[in-house]
Amino acid sequence: MLSNDCVDELGRVGNHLATLDAAVEGLLSEPLTGLSESDVVEALQRMEVSLRKAAAVGHRLVVESVERSIPAHLACRSINDFLVSTLRISGADAARRVKGANKTGTWHTLSGEPMDATLPATASAGREGAIGPDHVAAIARTMRQLPNGTTSDEIDAAEQILADAAGSTTPEDVTKIGIHLLAHLNPDGNAPDERERKRRRGLRLGKQGTDLMTPISGLLDPETRALLEPVLAKLARPGMNNPDDPESPSGDVDSPNLDRTAMAKAAARDTRTAVQRNHDALTVALRQILASGVLGSHRGLPVTAIITMSVHQLEKASGVATTATGGIVPIRDALRMAQNAHPVLAVFDHNGRPLHLGRARRLASADQRLALIAASRGCTRPGCDAPASLTAVHHVTEWKNGGATDITNEDLACDSCHALVHDGPGGWTTRVAPPDAAHPGRV
Repeated sequence: MLSNDCVDELGRVGNHLATLDAAVEGLLSEPLTGLSESDVVEALQRMEVSLRKAAAVGHRLVVESVERSIPAHLACRSINDFLVSTLRISGADAARRVKGANKTGTWHTLSGEPMDATLPATASAGREGAIGPDHVAAIARTMRQLPNGTTSDEIDAAEQILADAAGSTTPEDVTKIGIHLLAHLNPDGNAPDERERKRRRGLRLGKQGTDLMTPISGLLDPETRALLEPVLAKLARPGMNNPDDPESPSGDVDSPNLDRTAMAKAAARDTRTAVQRNHDALTVALRQILASGVLGSHRGLPVTAIITMSVHQLEKASGVATTATGGIVPIRDALRMAQNAHPVLAVFDHNGRPLHLGRARRLASADQRLALIAASRGCTRPGCDAPASLTAVHHVTEWKNGGATDITNEDLACDSCHALVHDGPGGWTTRVAPPDAAHPGRV
């Protein structure tokens, strides 16, 4: 519950929060066994209305945080990052709240004048508690798909129809109503439209799950599909590139060196589905393009998969290794990938920090960057989870101030966190943990 001091500091807002907190505490302790069935239903409905109104208050606070630049003042890269670190919520939850605030929040001009919400009817229904965040998301999805050329009056009418419908039905039903609405506005269907295709194209990699699998979703434009299909046709043939069959031919199905008899036998043994073969073909294609070197370098290193593992992991052949892009790879898979890799040995002190590796130039060498990737794995600012592939090598004592380009005076910082280090107002400094700290030598 809120303390009296906190209420005094927050003023009237604090009083409202204290009343809300007390009401929730009362509901938590109040016995429910005496309620009739209809009372339970009514309690659920009234609770839901209050939660929906509370979500609208949350949107107001998101707007206030952005317009005051509070995330930047607390060295957060974005409003999403601020919500995750401040409220200890998931990235997906933070994104949903920010999207809701963007669509239904009341934002202001530079002079402080309030602007109409992007979805005004939806915003009004949310403040009344008639609809919840899932309704808002369903309405926003439909509004994003309105065809080009829709007039402003039609846009307003469409949003009003969806908001009214949401007040008496489920988010799933709102989506169905949106489909009919889109069909009415675009009776000829989704005719080819280059601008619309460009807007909707995308490829999204989700977070790795506890099983280390990664969800993928998105939409390919016609050109990308046309480029991908022949790759899959060539590499995803039954019997080819099967990681579960040691005798399966690998590489190109049209190679003159391919043993056709072996491929036919492997195809007869191949129990993979078409989507599994596509997955394995993509693995081979990515391996080939990285091995070709056509992608050149990125941040001073060849574009390739950089995997870090310890000698202990190597000897035990167990556990997981990390990649420079923030991924996790089981050691057995990492060892298989390492069969054709260029090994690099990095030597660290007892605190896990790399030993001396210096140069006379301002920019770090490739070897220094590899050592820092092995040691720090990513951005070193507390709370930042940017992987090493998105970082630059940062001088602890700046080069302009006489700092050496030495492995003991360098570490990794992503671009947004790197920009926070400056001498001006609100600037951050970089320091190294002393020998008596919990993690001596850490930046």
